[in-house]
Amino acid sequence: MSKYLVTGGAGFIGSNYIRFLLRKYPEAVVVNLDKLTYAGNLENLKDVENDHRYRFVKGDICDEALVNDLVVEADIVVNFAAESHVDRSIGAPDDFIKTDIFGAFALLEAARKNHIDRFIQISTDEVYGSIDQGSFTEDHPLMPSSPYSASKTGADRIAFSYFVTYGVPVQITRCSNNFGPYHYPEKLIPLFVTNALEDKALPIYGDGKNVRDWIYVEDHCEGIDFVLRNGELGEVYNIGGGNEKTNMEITDYILAKLEKPATLKEFVKDRPGHDQRYSLDCSKLHAMGWGPKHSFEQAMDKTLQWYIDHPDWWKKIKSGEYLDYYKNQYSSASL
Repeated sequence: MSKYLVTGGAGFIGSNYIRFLLRKYPEAVVVNLDKLTYAGNLENLKDVENDHRYRFVKGDICDEALVNDLVVEADIVVNFAAESHVDRSIGAPDDFIKTDIFGAFALLEAARKNHIDRFIQISTDEVYGSIDQGSFTEDHPLMPSSPYSASKTGADRIAFSYFVTYGVPVQITRCSNNFGPYHYPEKLIPLFVTNALEDKALPIYGDGKNVRDWIYVEDHCEGIDFVLRNGELGEVYNIGGGNEKTNMEITDYILAKLEKPATLKEFVKDRPGHDQRYSLDCSKLHAMGWGPKHSFEQAMDKTLQWYIDHPDWWKKIKSGEYLDYYKNQYSSASL
């Protein structure tokens, strides 16, 4: 039986990962530590909240005493917890530095003291910066260009330093853009899908030619698990979907599938420091036997259908009706 501490498990990727673990491993026990900031939503895990193998704890990864108490009980720590939206990092970089860097440090310190079996740091392809041609391998220099990506780079490198200096059994994954169910509707795909469903404008930065590689969130979860089971300690692994698309291509696909007019496109001023292209070379993992199971079209169609079928979930968020019902049930005194 493996005992997991998953941080940031009420967010988009973390909640999908918890559901993946409970589905794939009947013996798994999962503790979900989440601060429940704006993007943390326990409705993402409503279908497993009564599973006896699952427990939620409201708390901050920067709370060293709480973190240590939870790591003592864990075999494996998977750190998803992070402030993660580039636009927000431009307006409030201090939140990102504190959570992403100091929070990772607090977790790593607890992992060091308690001799856990494995520590997985969930990083991002944005640590590499932008690339005009070719793709980033795991050995490329890191050149982050936003406060968000810089804070993730800091966490990434602190995790590696704890492997080198203290022998903490760290692995680092750097993934491309995720999409799928329970994606908070401020990011491109869920925002554009839900806006289109409501016949609202789709705000496209600049000329819409920025390129991202996209991976279905279930494939990312499988990739993390593959690294955990098969990867080497102290190594970095790129996890990508192999689906490089411009923002305009994403927009056109959504509008076409939902049978909405191109007049919903609205071009807006580009954000500062907007990277032109991200691209990952995932040959390291592919050579080990991992690859995504979903094509871009299959995954997008599943994602579109999920948002069509779950309007109550995203309408509450977008209208401001999500009033922290679950959050209020877990005061700090109840920890």
